[in-house]
Amino acid sequence: MKTVLGRLRHTYRRLRLGTRLALGLGVLSLVVFAVVGWSLTTYMRDYLENQLGYQLKVVQTVQAKDAEANGTVRQKPYWGWFAAVYDVSGTSVKLRQPADIPHDTRPLAALAEAMAHSDKELMRTVTIDGEGVYRIRACVIEPGVVLVSAAPMAEIENTIDHLVAVQVIAFGLALLALVVFGRKMLRRGLRPLSDMAHTAHGITSHDLTESAARLPLRADGRDGGPEVEELRSAFNTMLEHIDDSLAVRAAAEQRLRRFVADASHELRTPLMSVRGYADLFQYAAANAPGERDKHLARLRAEAARMGVLLDDLLLLARLDAAEVETPLRPVETDLVELVEQAADAFRASHPGHPLALTPGPAQLKLRLDPQRIRQVLDNLLTNAAVHTPTGTAVSVGVSVADGRALVRVADAGPGIPSDDRERVFDRFYRVDKARSRDRGGSGLGLAVAGSLVRAHGGTIELADEPGATVFTVALPLGHASLTKP
Repeated sequence: MKTVLGRLRHTYRRLRLGTRLALGLGVLSLVVFAVVGWSLTTYMRDYLENQLGYQLKVVQTVQAKDAEANGTVRQKPYWGWFAAVYDVSGTSVKLRQPADIPHDTRPLAALAEAMAHSDKELMRTVTIDGEGVYRIRACVIEPGVVLVSAAPMAEIENTIDHLVAVQVIAFGLALLALVVFGRKMLRRGLRPLSDMAHTAHGITSHDLTESAARLPLRADGRDGGPEVEELRSAFNTMLEHIDDSLAVRAAAEQRLRRFVADASHELRTPLMSVRGYADLFQYAAANAPGERDKHLARLRAEAARMGVLLDDLLLLARLDAAEVETPLRPVETDLVELVEQAADAFRASHPGHPLALTPGPAQLKLRLDPQRIRQVLDNLLTNAAVHTPTGTAVSVGVSVADGRALVRVADAGPGIPSDDRERVFDRFYRVDKARSRDRGGSGLGLAVAGSLVRAHGGTIELADEPGATVFTVALPLGHASLTKP
């Protein structure tokens, strides 16, 4: 038995949701039909029995007068009905003759005896052998004389049987129609879920390992009601999130490949130079004192260049993993003084570019890493000198606005083309592709500057001003100390 129930349970669980809902609806409807049928049948039986009892009462009124006049009932009202008059004395019950009675008179005699000792009329439903089920009623004609009438209930039973048969057929057809059409309606209502499942299968067959993988599939449609619409919206939102994540991953992979390629290319050039100069020492001409000093100087210059490049790469890697090891050592520092120091160093190293300090606060103390912020300022100022012609004016200044400390570095040079402005902070990116590495650098200066500013919780932006390049560094004030001039 348990095995059969287990198999049925397993089979039921493997059915589709629409079929399971249709079967559940059918079972629920069957219970409802059974309750309704039972209630209707019970009501009909009680109604017919009450009607028969009323007929017995009316008939007994006539039969009592007949028995009182003739001693017995001489007239039979309906075919199959019985009437008998009993003389009851103590426990003795005697039937008066002649009487139209069945062969089995025990139920009638028992009711007559009970009626003789009762102060109200009695009615019972009994089974008479050889005749069937009867409804019998007793009444007292005179003291010691009891009239018992019996009416067959065959018609009532036939009516109830027909009613039950009609109910079974009607409820069966209704149940069949409900299951069939209900299943179709449920299948139609669940079609959006099937569409979403089809979309999910399409996603599983989509190759997500490609670097430019996208998910063009979406769950469309408006059927299914508010609940399905919420599920569809959540499903599409999930797909959008996955799509955006894949796009971010593809972009990150592309940047990583470009970064690896650019880093390899940048390191390859000085390494080849070092290798070339090292090979020259194998020849006698290169071992002359003058040539040797010249080549050693070039070797030291290339090694220093590689060291700077590697330091920048290491700094960027540490900034990317700031949650593991922060490269910052913040202390309370005067930002205005830091800008002035960077300006003095710029004037000494780039005398061909006049530098002006714009008016601002006399003192602005912030909690920051002075060495790293100075590196940001030097990179921005050096970028202005390297990428503009000699004589181009450069300006730098400090201001406070919207709860932030702003450092503005601007030059009056030719500016940066609009197509390159979005990528100037990318690693190894150069606006002037033809510029030599000796003058143009490695393309890491602005990337390092942007990462350092973000590590301080600030932002760095490039203003969209034609014919000029304006970088604005914004740092949070926190508990800054400001002194006005």
